[in-house]
Amino acid sequence: MPNPTNSTQPPILANAPRCEARTRYGAPCRSPAVKGNHRCRMHGGKGSGAPRGNRNAWKHGWHSARIRVIARYVRATRFGSFPRHSEAFAYEGMADSAPTTSAPAAQKNKNTNSRQQPHAPRIFANRSQLAAPANLPAKALLLTAAPAYHAAMHARIDRGGGPGKAGHGITRRRLLIGGGVATGLVVGWAVWPRSYAPNLAAAPGEHVFNHYLKIGTDGRVVVAVPQAEMGQGVYTALPQILADELGADWRTIGVEPAPINPVYANSLPVEEELARRLPSWLDGPGQWAAREIAMRMNLTMTGGSSSIRMFESRMREAGAAARALLCMAAAERWKIDWKACDTEGGFVVRGGDRLRFGELAEAAARLDPPDPLELRAPAERKLVGQSVPRIDLPAKVDGSAGFGADIRLPGLVYASIAHGPYGGARPVKMTTADAEATPGVMAVVTNPGWVAVVGTNWWAADRGLQALAVEFETAGPRPDDGSIGRALTAALDGGGKRFTERGDPEAALSGQGVINAGYSVPMIAQAPMETLTATARFGDGRLEIWVPTQSAPMTRAAVAAAIGWDAEQVTIYPTLVGGGFGRKGEVDAAVEAAIIAQKLNKPVQLVWSRREDIQHSRFRPPAMARMKARLGPGGSIAAWSATIAAPSTAAQILDRMSGKPAKTSHGPEHAALEGAVPPYAITALAVEHAEAVIGVPVGAWRSVANSYTAFFTESFIDEVALVAGLDPLSFRMQALARQPRLARCLQMAASIGGWQGGESGVGQGLAVHSCFGSHVAILAETRIDGQQIRVSSITAVADFGRMIHPDIVRQQIEGSIYWGLSNALGDAIALKGGVVTAQNFDGLGFPSLTDMPEIRVELIPSNLPPGGAGEIAVPPVAPAVANAIFAATGQRLRHLPLRLAGA
Repeated sequence: MPNPTNSTQPPILANAPRCEARTRYGAPCRSPAVKGNHRCRMHGGKGSGAPRGNRNAWKHGWHSARIRVIARYVRATRFGSFPRHSEAFAYEGMADSAPTTSAPAAQKNKNTNSRQQPHAPRIFANRSQLAAPANLPAKALLLTAAPAYHAAMHARIDRGGGPGKAGHGITRRRLLIGGGVATGLVVGWAVWPRSYAPNLAAAPGEHVFNHYLKIGTDGRVVVAVPQAEMGQGVYTALPQILADELGADWRTIGVEPAPINPVYANSLPVEEELARRLPSWLDGPGQWAAREIAMRMNLTMTGGSSSIRMFESRMREAGAAARALLCMAAAERWKIDWKACDTEGGFVVRGGDRLRFGELAEAAARLDPPDPLELRAPAERKLVGQSVPRIDLPAKVDGSAGFGADIRLPGLVYASIAHGPYGGARPVKMTTADAEATPGVMAVVTNPGWVAVVGTNWWAADRGLQALAVEFETAGPRPDDGSIGRALTAALDGGGKRFTERGDPEAALSGQGVINAGYSVPMIAQAPMETLTATARFGDGRLEIWVPTQSAPMTRAAVAAAIGWDAEQVTIYPTLVGGGFGRKGEVDAAVEAAIIAQKLNKPVQLVWSRREDIQHSRFRPPAMARMKARLGPGGSIAAWSATIAAPSTAAQILDRMSGKPAKTSHGPEHAALEGAVPPYAITALAVEHAEAVIGVPVGAWRSVANSYTAFFTESFIDEVALVAGLDPLSFRMQALARQPRLARCLQMAASIGGWQGGESGVGQGLAVHSCFGSHVAILAETRIDGQQIRVSSITAVADFGRMIHPDIVRQQIEGSIYWGLSNALGDAIALKGGVVTAQNFDGLGFPSLTDMPEIRVELIPSNLPPGGAGEIAVPPVAPAVANAIFAATGQRLRHLPLRLAGA
């Protein structure tokens, strides 16, 4: 019977003289197997507890059964409306096909200058050629990857050739397939139905050690990062973790985007959803199932403040495995036990003996790592926790960094695009002659929902688009502010689906003494500095796409579906991302660029104008809430209820990214309530989502639903404290008795910010929030000048657990505070006749530099597992400012944006 856990392995026969299975690193087991009583404990040997013969088959049968059971839970959820194995994401790019970037294409472009190079960048921490790890200049350089990298960027994902068959890469080392040490992240291949060999491309002199690491004979250490660099620092923090475990010299570290491979799947969002839905006795199988589901769906994506939480363990293990291999190679030369060796500063050392990594790389890459891996003790980690120089910043400062709009190809033309109003628009009238008369305009391309003008340069294309004066008609009513408000109110009136319940909230909230309040938030645009852009080129039966994306596999799948090709024919080159915040997780620009390039049979670079980027953003959804609470003895919270009306955002995103037709309704979902369960001790609790159908597509915004649920909760808790007759600080502290980390943040914020409660004209407000594994407290101080609200200072105290790069964490907190102020005080997205009225940044009401308050940030040291840093401080800013306004004026502002006029 074939081994079902690895379809490429030969049968494990009862009379085979040796075990033909593979170890968890892909190497042959080599254990003797005699007369059906397999002696290998891993694969069914004596004492293993497996039936005779193939233990893998028995084990996989159990795992297959339980994953089928768990999958029913997943498909039953709105958040988890994942495709089945036969659907879009299941095995894209995994068929036995040739590499997607042809050698001629790579050769053709190898001599072009840096702005013409059609491939993703590799960034090194240093400009020198690294003759030795010491005495290196400090300035960094953006270097271009070798053409070989792009030949393998989306190459065949090897399923393992089996004994006697050729494999791709170092197929014996199928390493680090999922998880971390605490949950068995280095998992035996017997557990998995497929193997995913490293498909990193090695330039001359480079040697691939595992999915995450290459070491060159010149001493360069290249880390493959599967997360998009959007300014949040993953191109520094993730290599920092690996380099620390490896013992590398930081000045020799380079980084490049990881290729498409299911091994890089980000399973954390699936794990968190399954943990919420499955009973506790399924925690272990649930984690396994989450990793399996994420890999089968190729869910390589950046979002949810998950980069460090997801990949810290994998990076540590990749570094530890390479360290062991280098020590083993050095030990062979020195004729000693490899465990007597260590690494530091790019050398393998033993006493006074030293060998450079580059000298050992070729020999070390041929070896198999030990099992189990030995990770460094905390005291031995010299890089983690230090604010090392960021790898990506020098290239961004000197302009050599490659973003999406920097791509230049031979014969490239440029496109600007216009989309119709919301309501199912299609173009019906345009003055084509006027557009074509514009100097530089080459063509007009129409498609359901949009029109694009193509020119010899983007300025000409955009001028031609304006001259086109296109008119759209809509199949349905065009939404506006009034219709959206009515939809939210109707959803609230209709009641919601309860996702969280504790005690008997109905009984506890009946009768007298119930506190009620209603709140609302508007739509907000992501508005990154870089608008949507993508470059597409057809040739030799293939399509290449250069795009700043938060999910390369999903972008590839969507593009392939849009043009009617197989995913294996599409190559995605992810570029640096000039701000994402959820918007670059979607696939609009890549799909549109591919369609235009296909129609014109020319390489096309599509760049959305600022007006299009704002008017057709995937907005943070509007939301309304009805809050109820009742106090218990001693100022405790006896009951709490929150009903929140909002569109079902996560379901919309999944449908768009998987190419499904747009639906009017998706049903209530838990994702719309993320962060809505208060951290406080509450006896009876109910949290419900009422889906609102508003006629406008919405999407992920920085901190997603937390950006409005925290406003509802932390504003209402202040109102409840007022009824209880208690100071907002004291009321929160007593209710946070079971949340010591959050309570400590609050206590420190009050102390550092000088909490006094505020006075007339000068108010202080508090808010706390936990999400993405982190905790934060905000103290805001406001001054009222007539009808103007001025935030004079904000104090933030955060507990992220173990910090990799403190300066990056601090930068993320400071940036998040600005976003929180934009959420609180910026202008709402307004619609008139299905069209967004804002056309540029000046229509969004962002706070200016002169409006920015003094910001104080305190980070609590911790050895606990790391949490997310990129979004945690956004949610509590708006309620802290609203509570400060109440303290200063006595006016309770329950609706964003915060305005005193007409309150």
